[in-house]
Amino acid sequence: MPMTTEQRATLEDVTQFVYREARLQDEHRYDDWESLWTDDGVYWVPANGDGGDPEKVMSIIYDNRSRIALRIRQFHTGKRFSQTPQSRLRRLISNIEVLEDDGRELSVGSNVLIFENQTRGDMLWAARTEYRLRRMDGQLRMARKTVNLVNNQDALYSMAFLI
Repeated sequence: MPMTTEQRATLEDVTQFVYREARLQDEHRYDDWESLWTDDGVYWVPANGDGGDPEKVMSIIYDNRSRIALRIRQFHTGKRFSQTPQSRLRRLISNIEVLEDDGRELSVGSNVLIFENQTRGDMLWAARTEYRLRRMDGQLRMARKTVNLVNNQDALYSMAFLI
């Protein structure tokens, strides 16, 4: 079924949001990245599979809004040695889809391939990213972000660039 003009405009807004979020992370602009979150935001990177209940299963990251802010403050101290020197990053985003739109919140999915260059060598991280975006004051904000790494069942190197 063809998209309506409104659906097409929503997809374009979502696409630009996802691209901007990726660029801010790649450029280590974490204060700007933090401003994309809602006050009740949750950032989750599951371990050992595609998810489940983050309160009951192991996670690589499971941060509420206050923990996201704390990680960024810690990063700014210069004492987060896993990012000394900072990784050089580039994210390739594809397959952006608006899965649900109730007028206030949107469920969005995309695929991401992250290239990281660090002193320990080059790494590729592949994932399916799911967002819960909320319309607030005419802008989109992240209420939830889940990054399902393809290889999250394996022993993983430090991913400090994810915050």
